[in-house]
Amino acid sequence: MCTVIVRTGQPLTLMGVRDEFADRPWEGPGEHWPDYPGVVGGRDLKAGGTWLAVDPSARRAAALLNGRGREAPDAVKVSRGDLALRAVAAGDLPDLDLTRYDPFHLVLADPARARLLSWDGVRLATTDLPDGTSMIVNSGLDPASERVTAFLPRFEAAADWRELIADPPSSDPGALIVKHTLPDGRLFTTLSVTLLTLGSGGVTYDFTDMTAERDG
Repeated sequence: MCTVIVRTGQPLTLMGVRDEFADRPWEGPGEHWPDYPGVVGGRDLKAGGTWLAVDPSARRAAALLNGRGREAPDAVKVSRGDLALRAVAAGDLPDLDLTRYDPFHLVLADPARARLLSWDGVRLATTDLPDGTSMIVNSGLDPASERVTAFLPRFEAAADWRELIADPPSSDPGALIVKHTLPDGRLFTTLSVTLLTLGSGGVTYDFTDMTAERDG
């Protein structure tokens, strides 16, 4: 995941925009994990985890972004893809040896509260997201980010956030929906967008496969 947008209130609204290499295999939302019954999310077929997990019965969601900082030693490194599953099931980030994980940001939300847990390879910081709309990118809550500068006002003003993913993909640093061809020929692009609400009446879940949109 490269961008998570959260609007507090009733209901709480969360959008996760997943950017990844186009050749990394994945499958769409489902209850893919027997160890986490009832938890729904798209599954990364390379590492087995997810970038965004939702527990509808608990009205709770966890969204994972890669962070920046000191990477874990290769000899002990494990995938970050289990973190959203663990957090959404427990309602918090369990007591883990985080030195085995590369840096990350984890948004954990329910109807009453949204938190950002950020690990830079040395220290874990926890921040309550403020009232209103927040935008989290790979550098965290970063008002200087070109993407945040370009899009946070648009999210604050928009009645329907789905309108904001209709922009054509771009390699511009401020774009929300991206498409980059790297020097080695690999394509890095927006693969999917998840939009959900968490409220007293339950959870709504809207998943858009951006590759299908473009192919069609």
